[in-house]
Amino acid sequence: MEVPVVVAQTPVTWDIGQNLAAITAGLADARPGEIVVLPEGCLSGYDDRLSGLDHLDPDALASGIGSLAELAQGKGIHLFCGSLLFEQGAWWNAAVYLSPDGTRWAYRKINLATHERGRLASGAELPTLQLHLMNGGSLTVGVQLCREVLFPEQWQHLAGAGAQVFIYLTYAANPAVPAGVWRSHVISHAATNQRFVLAANVADPRQHCPSAIISPRGEVLGELPAGQAAAFRTVIDTGEVTDWYLGQRRTDVLHLHYQDKTSPADAPACPIRAR
Repeated sequence: MEVPVVVAQTPVTWDIGQNLAAITAGLADARPGEIVVLPEGCLSGYDDRLSGLDHLDPDALASGIGSLAELAQGKGIHLFCGSLLFEQGAWWNAAVYLSPDGTRWAYRKINLATHERGRLASGAELPTLQLHLMNGGSLTVGVQLCREVLFPEQWQHLAGAGAQVFIYLTYAANPAVPAGVWRSHVISHAATNQRFVLAANVADPRQHCPSAIISPRGEVLGELPAGQAAAFRTVIDTGEVTDWYLGQRRTDVLHLHYQDKTSPADAPACPIRAR
């Protein structure tokens, strides 16, 4: 099955209105049926100190998500957008999914960065999500955020739970990280799990992970230049996804057990609560 996909990198500030304008501009050419992936924290704002967290307005964020939901419906796209969320008296780092039919869903980061611990709540689930496509088909995806690229067991779990595509949102702009390491990680997760990776990073010249689309063979199908607001679109073929390697695991020697917290295909797992 052929599926149109886009990764778009945008600049990220702590001004929700400015971020919303950048996202809207980045989606100007979005086409019906596309799966579009944006960076971590791109609506709320984000940085490696959470410097603007104390001044974030939950109501303004809810309004921004509502605007993006209308945009996703109007354009008929499947939109994954990073944002901090305030729910249940706590802030979370989340990837928000907004569907063409108005459905909302969120993945909440389970493996928090050092600067997030004690300030953000951590998620406790690794669910998959089923997207219902324009052609009548469906696509199962798994979502990961930023430093979760360092935990391969999470990606393998999602693949084992049926994810055909990894949606990866990041704010990776740390010049202290050796060049090329995180790029190698996302390529490896694609190749070892034989899944597509759609990775979107912040538009920042200090990027240490590219915005890219990677095939189940580990081929980089397209990669955006660091620092520029831009988008890359292509069509992927889910027929390339396979369990050839996963099916050869020596479970008689090593068996890892994960509690199954995947969501039913038609259940609104991890819904976003309306304010």
